[in-house]
Amino acid sequence: MDRLMDQASPEKIAQAAKDYDCKSVAFTYNDPVIFAEYAIDTANACHELGIQTVAVTAGYIAPEARQEFFSVIDAANVDLKAFTEAFYFKLTGAHLQPVLDTLVYLHHETKVWTEITTLIIPGHNDSNQEIEALAKWVAKEMGPDVPLHFSAFHPDFKMIDVPPTPPETLRRARQIAREQGLHYVYTGNVHDREGDTTYCPGCQKPIIVRDWYDILTCEVTDDGHCPHCQAEIAGRFEKYEGAFGQRRIPVRMSMR
Repeated sequence: MDRLMDQASPEKIAQAAKDYDCKSVAFTYNDPVIFAEYAIDTANACHELGIQTVAVTAGYIAPEARQEFFSVIDAANVDLKAFTEAFYFKLTGAHLQPVLDTLVYLHHETKVWTEITTLIIPGHNDSNQEIEALAKWVAKEMGPDVPLHFSAFHPDFKMIDVPPTPPETLRRARQIAREQGLHYVYTGNVHDREGDTTYCPGCQKPIIVRDWYDILTCEVTDDGHCPHCQAEIAGRFEKYEGAFGQRRIPVRMSMR
């Protein structure tokens, strides 16, 4: 175990990212709040080499730990799993309010770029009323420019009796959220070019066209504006060069 930990030390993770010319390191799959000390050390090592950090998290963290953890995070994608206490308590054994508190904290008290993802599960959190309430809360508490992603569920583990999310459900959720004034609403885990694309909130022209992980075109200016109407586009931008798509490169960290 010690040998494995040595191989994945914070410094070696940061150096591997630099060697592969990565812009950022993401803490994901296992929620980084459960290995917060390790994630913090890794984030500090990354920052020393000019590499940013991303937390993919359920946002379920106490206020004291929340401040320390997110002080070294540059961007976060927070899973807002549903918008009812009943869902959170019954399906996750947790509570809704701490997650909402984390989202409000990130948006109003930090410089962390924050996005929200909701996995739409048929029969559990896919009603028009719940989706509308969720979108209204985001618009009121965080503003219209916070990206909201609706992702498709597929049966697995303890929920194999629930059917996959139909693509039309995701499109319906996206439409509801846009009707509540949110500018950047996306569909995920499906091929849906319209739902994957960023539209300018000013002129409504497509300015970042995506298909799943593939960026097909990107017209946003280096300083984050629409090239057609010069409206400001919410996000963190720099000059876009080359291609971005479904590329996975195995990274091996030696003991040397």
